[in-house]
Amino acid sequence: MDGMACCCSFSDCYLGCFYMQDFLWSKVTHNKKNVLFVISHPDDESMFFSPTINYLTANAYNIHILCLSTGNADGMGSIRKDELRQACAVLRVPLQQLTIVDHPNLQDGFGQVWSHDLLEEIISEEVTSHDIHTIITFDNYGVSGHCNHRGVVKFLQTNSERNIKAWELVSLNIIRKYCGPIDIWLSILSAKRHGSKVSIINEQPLKSYEAMAQHLSQWVWFRKLFVSFSSYTYTNTLQRISP
Repeated sequence: MDGMACCCSFSDCYLGCFYMQDFLWSKVTHNKKNVLFVISHPDDESMFFSPTINYLTANAYNIHILCLSTGNADGMGSIRKDELRQACAVLRVPLQQLTIVDHPNLQDGFGQVWSHDLLEEIISEEVTSHDIHTIITFDNYGVSGHCNHRGVVKFLQTNSERNIKAWELVSLNIIRKYCGPIDIWLSILSAKRHGSKVSIINEQPLKSYEAMAQHLSQWVWFRKLFVSFSSYTYTNTLQRISP
């Protein structure tokens, strides 16, 4: 294992990282196949979680996505729902495994703080309906500091008896956030130093770009640059959530 991760050539080292990744990912799922991504807005799945989604779909996991709002801050909620469905088709997430919540108390916007009790209720229903074993979501900072990129901890605290495994996407500092594929190596080193973290490498970054391109209402020049240079296009670092 360690020898594979330290091969001298780029291709060998890259392959070695995938072997290490397979080993580490077994810690995340414990061979359970039903994984739920809890996101806040349409396009979160493509901008931030696509390395993990691509990895799991390639390894026959059942991916479910719970999107907690329609992203209606600009009055385009119905359009953004359709865009999310198209992005899921690119990412090979079956539409019947996508849930988009349109609740009056879960509206998009930096000034809209969502009720943790309401989130707990919605997440609990989704976990029960689909026999979910693992949840993946944002960490407390939520990559961009958005207040609605949060909410799973309350569910874990009130449902500890279910033994649900939950992992959060680690928010990166501004330098690492925009260093693109270079962050692959930094993420691997971070995961090796911290046993509670895993690093997931994106085998198909072009698919991530294509998925984000389905969100036409959001596909403006600065988001094109973001997806091109963002570390989240190339790798995800996940950390176990301790409620």
